[in-house]
Amino acid sequence: MTDPRIIETAKILVEYCNNVKRGDKVIIDSSSTATPLIKEIYKLCIQKGAFPRVNIGLPGLTKVYYDYASQEQLEHFPELAMQEAKYGDIFISIGAPSNTRSLTNVDPKKIATRSKITNLISEEILKKKWVIFYYPTNAQAQEADMSLEEFEDFVYSATIQDWEKISKEESKLKEVLDNGKEVQILGKNTDLRFSIDGRKAVKGDGKNNMPCGEVFIAPIEKTTEGHIEYSFPAIRASREVDGIRLKFNKGKVIEASAIKGEKYLKECLEMDAGAKYLGEFGIGFNPNIQRFVKNILFDEKILGTVHLALGRAYKEGGGTNMSALHWDMIKDLREEGKIIVDGKVIQDKGKFLI
Repeated sequence: MTDPRIIETAKILVEYCNNVKRGDKVIIDSSSTATPLIKEIYKLCIQKGAFPRVNIGLPGLTKVYYDYASQEQLEHFPELAMQEAKYGDIFISIGAPSNTRSLTNVDPKKIATRSKITNLISEEILKKKWVIFYYPTNAQAQEADMSLEEFEDFVYSATIQDWEKISKEESKLKEVLDNGKEVQILGKNTDLRFSIDGRKAVKGDGKNNMPCGEVFIAPIEKTTEGHIEYSFPAIRASREVDGIRLKFNKGKVIEASAIKGEKYLKECLEMDAGAKYLGEFGIGFNPNIQRFVKNILFDEKILGTVHLALGRAYKEGGGTNMSALHWDMIKDLREEGKIIVDGKVIQDKGKFLI
């Protein structure tokens, strides 16, 4: 018997996140590990008269690619993937990793090269309806120091909520940011300022990430000043970088260090001209996410945290920074920290004051 939480999650992804209708061309990307959820999504799409297509990846193929691909192959543009990106109306991506560290020993320059090449495809998909979800697996449960059953409870608790209600609750925070001019973040080894004057915040209310629960905005590109020490490891392409400290001047990272993975951090900062600038400032808003699980989809939504992404800005918030990099890093403010907008404290130790 299918877990009823899987059925409910499929309904949220198809109906709430994407409002799938008759005639929609739906691209579903995942792996066989997530078969129970894929089948429920596929069934719902068929029942609604849509045209779903399922792409199933195999564990380990990406590692094989990076181990053996030539420079020519790394720089080859995947035309077929672009055609699919142009063809589809809705994209549902279901992560279901069997090994979260499979790319740890891959040369980061190879991943950076490939990211630059495929960035146009990502940009095309971002123009459409899309959503990302992570199906609970043993590999993710191990990362989170949980049993599979505990991790399933965590994922479905964070997902199966009243998203219409959360969306309304986020509106007040969006209004504060929409009308704000300068943000200051204070915390342990942190004093960071940047302008948001004229920018509009975006509610993360489950339309693109599920689970969601955040409000984000793009800092004005050359205004960031100060320093920040991040609270949790930042994980990208299976690489874990911990103890990150960044110093900004005129919007740009001028000093960067890390206790673990410093070399990789600095390599990512050199990816392209936009990698050293902030593309996003987000505030966590999901009441059912309270702990760090080493998966950014969940971690950036922790209530009482903020996250700042180096690199590409999402255009919905008026950001203009361009980069193949978009790397979210999280600052926990629950024990010691404030968010200040135009001199007014809007959050103190993780509690909203608005």
